[in-house]
Amino acid sequence: MMNILIVEDEQDIRELLEIHLSKEGYNIFTAEDGMQALDIFQSKDIDIALLDVMIPKINGFKVLKKIRETSEIPVIFITAREEESDKILGLGLGADDYVIKPFSPIEIIARVKAQLRRYYKYSNKTHKTEIIIGELRLDKESCSIYKNDIQLALNPKEYRLLVFILENPGKVYTKKQLYEMVWENPYYGDSNTIMVHISHIREKIEEDPKNPKYLITIRGIGYKMEQHHD
Repeated sequence: MMNILIVEDEQDIRELLEIHLSKEGYNIFTAEDGMQALDIFQSKDIDIALLDVMIPKINGFKVLKKIRETSEIPVIFITAREEESDKILGLGLGADDYVIKPFSPIEIIARVKAQLRRYYKYSNKTHKTEIIIGELRLDKESCSIYKNDIQLALNPKEYRLLVFILENPGKVYTKKQLYEMVWENPYYGDSNTIMVHISHIREKIEEDPKNPKYLITIRGIGYKMEQHHD
């Protein structure tokens, strides 16, 4: 699952992009200002960024310059600034595309897919196919998860649920997010299905399922994959 960073200070636009891109199967990180954006970029494995220009604290042009110091990921500006000089500046700093608001979500999805396709096809990049956290290892190519190199016996829902959390260690997911991503149905507040599957997963990955060190409960919110272990 590829990770998209959306940097937009207008909540309605940020949520609109998040909803439509999530439905396409992407994992979304959002930021309201330039400092948040750079914190996420530096701590997560971001594949593409959608970046507004006029954002608080650090503007989009400066955020792009910082990204380009270490990364060649696709960056698409989405902005109300339609002056030709701004577009030239953005592209000159290393943006891959420049979209003027208002925009169509369908158009954004098409541009995201085109940029990712070009990036991975022509830049000799390969999306990460293995994730290792402590004793756990996810091999996406074989759709297998191992603990201490012993393959875990997971049913399809357990596998999808664990992969979803493993791909973004440290990020807290609500039960609603997990249910709608894995079961692909609306969540109506019945948390029993999620809790049962989490319990089964813990029995397979934890030394002590009642005192987990990997799959952690965040009381009143949801679950996360712990990033560091002894």
